[in-house]
Amino acid sequence: MASRPETPLLDRVSTPADLKRFSDSELARLAHELRAETIAAVSETGGHLGAGLGVVELTVALHAVFDTPRDKLIWDVSHQSYPHKILTGRRDRIRTIRQKDGLSGFTKRSESPYDPFGAAHSSTSISAALGFAVARDLGGAPDTGAGDAIAVIGDGAMSAGMAYEAMNNAGHLKKRLFVILNDNEMSIAPPTGAMSSYLMRLYSEAPFHTLKDAAKGAVSLLPEPFQQGAKRAKEMIKGMAVGGTLFEALGFSYLGPIDGHDLDQLLPVLRTVHQRATGPVLIHVLTKKGKGYAPAETASDKGHATAKFDVVTGQQKKAPSNAPSYTKVFGETLTALASDDPRICAVTAAMPDGTGLNLFAERYPSRCFDVGIAEQHGVTFAAGLAAGGMRPFCAIYSTFLQRGYDQVVHDVAIQRLPVRFAVDRAGLVGADGATHAGSYDIAYLSNLPGFTVMAAADEAELKHMVATAAAHDDGPIAFRYPRGEGEGVEMPERGEVLEIGRGRMIREGKRVAILSFGTRLGEVRKACETLEARGISPTVADARFAKPLDRDLILRLAAEHEALITIEEGAVGGFGSHVAQLLAEEGVFDSGLRFRSMVLPDVFIDQASPADMYAVAGLDAEKIEAKVLSVLGVESIGKRA
Repeated sequence: MASRPETPLLDRVSTPADLKRFSDSELARLAHELRAETIAAVSETGGHLGAGLGVVELTVALHAVFDTPRDKLIWDVSHQSYPHKILTGRRDRIRTIRQKDGLSGFTKRSESPYDPFGAAHSSTSISAALGFAVARDLGGAPDTGAGDAIAVIGDGAMSAGMAYEAMNNAGHLKKRLFVILNDNEMSIAPPTGAMSSYLMRLYSEAPFHTLKDAAKGAVSLLPEPFQQGAKRAKEMIKGMAVGGTLFEALGFSYLGPIDGHDLDQLLPVLRTVHQRATGPVLIHVLTKKGKGYAPAETASDKGHATAKFDVVTGQQKKAPSNAPSYTKVFGETLTALASDDPRICAVTAAMPDGTGLNLFAERYPSRCFDVGIAEQHGVTFAAGLAAGGMRPFCAIYSTFLQRGYDQVVHDVAIQRLPVRFAVDRAGLVGADGATHAGSYDIAYLSNLPGFTVMAAADEAELKHMVATAAAHDDGPIAFRYPRGEGEGVEMPERGEVLEIGRGRMIREGKRVAILSFGTRLGEVRKACETLEARGISPTVADARFAKPLDRDLILRLAAEHEALITIEEGAVGGFGSHVAQLLAEEGVFDSGLRFRSMVLPDVFIDQASPADMYAVAGLDAEKIEAKVLSVLGVESIGKRA
């Protein structure tokens, strides 16, 4: 366990109200202690580090100036909220973060009144803050309070269209609203696009400490050192070809850029706008991800997400594994295939490392496209590439692909364009919890006409499915795979192109058949070992495809067994539902077949280890064994045969 830092000022903070008793110099020392406590805590738990370190001073300043929880402080994505949690009465539980029954790694309404709005996906904060501001002015519910609404959004999240939709609406409504643009030049990967270039131009051409009038007449209200800077910035921006007028065109008063690590700038500016603003204000704050901790500052991802680590060296403490990660298998396989096919290209939405496309980008930079946090655009961009004769692989986490679903339907499926969807983080993902679980893609993709949907049972199967997708030009195709390491199976040298809609037999048995879709196959095998001790020998098959279904395999299993059980790492409406529809249409149930479908339950499952989450979901080996015994009418407790 890391040694606890000395934090005499932080020890006096139970709620943000305590900060109002500190002098500005004490707040600066408090920020230093808060940073040390954040580093020490994450070293013991793992989690998001760099984003939180980048907003330590901003967190202190916001809580010192505003009156939370009456004022609604909304963190975009909210992986940067660890310092916020420490200051808002949760310090005693901060070393449970992202663990079973512990604090969430994101803001969560049920966790604290200081988390007015939950988040884990990007670009939602301004919309939510505007909702609070309008609710305030309409009278709202009494328990919501009548305070201000403050959205803290990163420059990466500002690349998403939703942020501009919200700003456009806020500017039109002219409600008092504060948007803090936390500009750290980096979301998870280095940001891309015109917005990043625009922001960089703003602060590269201006004196670092200059700021623009927050509202008409506010220059005279600023502390003396800022008055001249504000006037200079106003004149400078007037003369720029683009300048800060972009935000003003959306109806916001613009202020900045200012140093987000300098409380001597943050505190006076926030106090001034808090006192005088009448409409929407955007405050442009420059920060550095990983600030104050050298290993995070120098890391390629600025310490975005880390395992437990040694505070002194920054060295992460990861358990060794002999199996490659599914993400790495995808990246390496796609890169190898691209060497033989110049039409293969790749698209990701701000997650090149997370999806394994960093490997592809190093080898084929002109064929790899990071579109930023813009899944809707990414999907349609891939559709355009496919229509133009390329073979695009759109690599997006299952939970993030939800954000581009209309484009999947309208721009890809209806036009039968051969976009290849690499659906990473399928199933339950562990410490990130319900917001990042890939629970719904089987259902939301396999209900689309003309779609081919696959799931890899292990890393070798994933290699085959990448090759299959590359060769598939007859409409859209998706393959899903989980987070983490594979099963440790022997890997083929090259991927085999699978026959579309054909599963595979794993073992022949009798009485009951288990048809698995995805990586629960490993748990099925474990269940079979214990069932064998009871004299029960199930047949096991790997479906491989949820669409099109392997009709011959399914009908054979139904005809030759008393019972058929499907299992998948997805919600109701997915693979099992399609199998049930087939059996019903073929009249199989009339013959007395007992059918059961094991799916994720109809609840959002909180964070824990993936194994614990699947146990809660009823999809581990023990529950599979119990399901087999139940469908066969065998006592689950008692002597084994």
